[in-house]
Amino acid sequence: MLEKIRVPRQELGRPRKRPDSVAADKAYSNGPCRQYLRQRGIRRTIPEKADGQAARLRKGSRGGRPPGFDENQYKKRNTVNEPSTNC
Repeated sequence: MLEKIRVPRQELGRPRKRPDSVAADKAYSNGPCRQYLRQRGIRRTIPEKADGQAARLRKGSRGGRPPGFDENQYKKRNTVNEPSTNC
């Protein structure tokens, strides 16, 4: 779905293809989704699944750090913010 995003610019130029950030639910908490967003430089707010958290904690220090999560931004995940216009 992210490959098809095209946000037209108010001025001249190509449409934007990359959102500033993505807020998604736990279904998108898997590694490939997170890695794809990280590679494209897109900030992400996705809660960690309980089983994923348990697996990470079971590994101890080899499990890595928990992914960052902003609860306030997550609460707004069903809204779309349009780019600001300079009129």
